[in-house]
Amino acid sequence: MIDEFAKDNLHGRLRRDREALLWKLDGLSEYDARRPLTATGTNLLGLVKHVATVEARYFGEVFDRPSPEPLPRWDDYDGSDLWATEDESRDQIIGFYRRTWEHSDATINELRLDSPGHVPWWPEPHRNANLFAIMVHVLGETVRHAGHADILREGLDGRTGMRAEYEEKVDADARAAYCAKIERAARSAAPLTT
Repeated sequence: MIDEFAKDNLHGRLRRDREALLWKLDGLSEYDARRPLTATGTNLLGLVKHVATVEARYFGEVFDRPSPEPLPRWDDYDGSDLWATEDESRDQIIGFYRRTWEHSDATINELRLDSPGHVPWWPEPHRNANLFAIMVHVLGETVRHAGHADILREGLDGRTGMRAEYEEKVDADARAAYCAKIERAARSAAPLTT
């Protein structure tokens, strides 16, 4: 009983956070969806591509259910899943992510939480895992990168939130006053720490 509750709960949260990550692309120009927004090149469409690749590997290869999508060999990892080339369209990457969901969901639905998997890229003695551990891991990856996407999107146009229906309208004056309050507190505390 608790296994099905746990599995349903984790799966529901994964579904929610997948959608939240994709929502961060809504309404953005191709340039803004793709351009590097940090010193390391992190970008919104690249986050989606990366999370899709991670999910495809963990719910595919780990359970001997390879993704139907072509994936580079893990040993050949070069970071190319972290950004979109000029030849990859937004629709292609989103389509890849959505098809990955279908494959992952089938794996989750067909296996028990204690079903064994093998993660060859994890160090020993952690390579042998089960569906529960992989669901927690992939959910963590998705949440982490959705959080990155939150910050990047806020920096682009001020939009925040997990879904459109929870988004608060941007009040530039209220935000500026709030940030000024935090800035004053930070400057006031600075002499205390030096």
